[in-house]
Amino acid sequence: MTPNLRQVAGSLLVVGLGGTELTGMERAWLRLVRPAGIILFRRNIADARQTRALLDEATVLSSAHSLRCVDVEGGTVDRLREALAPMPSAQAVARAARAPGKAGLAREHGELVARAVQAFGLNTTLAPVLDLGLPDSAEVLGTRTAAATPSAVVAYARGFLSGLATRGVVGCGKHFPGLGGGTRDSHLETPAILRGARQLWREDLAPYRELRDELAIVMVNHAAYPETPGKARPASVSRYWITTVLRNQIGYNGIAFSDDLEMGGILKIMPIEEAAVAAVRAGIDLMEICHSPELILRAYEALIAEAERSAAFRAMLLTRAKRTALLRAKLFLVAAPRALTARQFEALRTRILRFGETIAKAQPTAEAQTA
Repeated sequence: MTPNLRQVAGSLLVVGLGGTELTGMERAWLRLVRPAGIILFRRNIADARQTRALLDEATVLSSAHSLRCVDVEGGTVDRLREALAPMPSAQAVARAARAPGKAGLAREHGELVARAVQAFGLNTTLAPVLDLGLPDSAEVLGTRTAAATPSAVVAYARGFLSGLATRGVVGCGKHFPGLGGGTRDSHLETPAILRGARQLWREDLAPYRELRDELAIVMVNHAAYPETPGKARPASVSRYWITTVLRNQIGYNGIAFSDDLEMGGILKIMPIEEAAVAAVRAGIDLMEICHSPELILRAYEALIAEAERSAAFRAMLLTRAKRTALLRAKLFLVAAPRALTARQFEALRTRILRFGETIAKAQPTAEAQTA
């Protein structure tokens, strides 16, 4: 076996943890896997001090320049709402920002998310959502989508990303190539989105084309697009979507990141061993596995086994790991800012709450929306 093959395999994984402190078992498998990053959920977050301690210990056992990820979109997806303050949704902010003279609200949203993320020792938020807010997906995505039109999505996302950048926090555009036309939740099953390649290119993919050079990370979803050359294969393991479209046609050179490989959208199609290998072959740089240590280790060992079996896959794995490590080194060169004092933390909480009030007051009335 290539001496560093285990390290290489681990450096393509971003993993979740069980609770607010590391267990002895977690320390052992983290030391073995040395993942590219950690993703936290509400189960991991009690307060800022505890979260920073957890991340500090976990990232010592991870690869250099590791991701410290969390989902803070605002609205229904906000892992910090209970430990800090609820952030308004992308949809609410985007609506408010469309009023004359209010375009800066999207940037302020991004800046506040960045400040919140940094207060807990994190460096990456898996936002903004770039899916179109279409009727088909309204029940599934709700207020996570900024708008129904590509131009409005781009306007919000550009401001949001600019706000993140003021604090040096990394964002992630999701869910490529677009869940706007989906009626099913990919956490549970594989959505079949019946939109053709031309329509997707013109509409769903427009935000990725427009924001190509502003997105450090793009998350690839587990939906299938049977009316395109991708056919019934989930996008996260589709060479057509990741290599042909995202890399070659759009020209994206950042990190291609899979949605959680524990989701039903992929595991109902194939076991995690097959999914991990297929994702790498398709062009994925980093894979997210958010909950089960068993599944993390099975994916990890599958990558190693395939690399030992196939010289071509081994070369692919080594090249992918080297390239992604260089990108991570550029993105996460600076250490996390110092912890906030109690007064600074309370000031941040107050600012978020006031921003939420501003956004709520700016929402159009039901009569105005239907006029």
